[in-house]
Amino acid sequence: MFTTIEDTLHWIHELLPHGIKPGTERMEWMLERAEHPERRIRAIHVGGTNGKGSTVSFLRNIYQEAGFKVGTFTSPYITSFNERITVNGEPISDADLISAANAVHPLVQEVSATDLGEPTEFEVVTMISLIYFGKMNRCDLVIYEVGLGGRLDSTNVIYPLVTIITNVGMDHMQQLGSTIESIAAEKAGIIKSGVGIITAAENPEALEVIRRTAKEKQADLYVLGKEFTAESRGHDQSSEHFSFHSFYIHQDDLRIHLMGEHQIKKCCGSIDGDRLFANLLQHFG
Repeated sequence: MFTTIEDTLHWIHELLPHGIKPGTERMEWMLERAEHPERRIRAIHVGGTNGKGSTVSFLRNIYQEAGFKVGTFTSPYITSFNERITVNGEPISDADLISAANAVHPLVQEVSATDLGEPTEFEVVTMISLIYFGKMNRCDLVIYEVGLGGRLDSTNVIYPLVTIITNVGMDHMQQLGSTIESIAAEKAGIIKSGVGIITAAENPEALEVIRRTAKEKQADLYVLGKEFTAESRGHDQSSEHFSFHSFYIHQDDLRIHLMGEHQIKKCCGSIDGDRLFANLLQHFG
């Protein structure tokens, strides 16, 4: 059993050389034996090529300002490993990280002895977050950022209330494929049956893949430029000014402090996600 944060992080980082092992089989194996902590988590799942981190940040701040207790799972970190798992912006404590790691460690040993093999570092950290949010520190909402791709990513074991795909571009081609369609199919792999999907994807081929997947999953699709729109209204030294319009929300004087018109798109996806989540809360309490 781990007793210090140094020993805990050393164990986690030792898993790094085992590299990328696409697939959720090891995650599902461990979650079953952990009595499915992921089923106790209300989540938003954020995937895409760029802008995942800022979208998570927008969402966290929106809900925290509204009085919710909000968890996040992101990667990578800036100054401290603990930043990957936060509640209301505060990183997980060393004591809680050690405790969650001690709960996950025997599961890692058990699955490593099977034909599934040893989990990767990202799988183990994802498991730690699921134990933490599902059993140790329950939140009103947890925002999960996809690590790589989507369909085979270890975060794709959650069943979220809302799914967001920020955009789709040519990234991680060795793992995800050499065409925009194949990459889009991997990103769209996080779309769940009946779960609303929001996207700012602009590439026609990528958007068609997302549309087709959403239709197959009977998931309502909300596309930037169609179901909701944003219009830049200029900027000053500290803010971008813009308007936002959807079926339910009309705001003509919004501002954000992240500079650049591309940040407006990310923020607007978060606003529409906020509206979808608010509707869901009315139904589920």
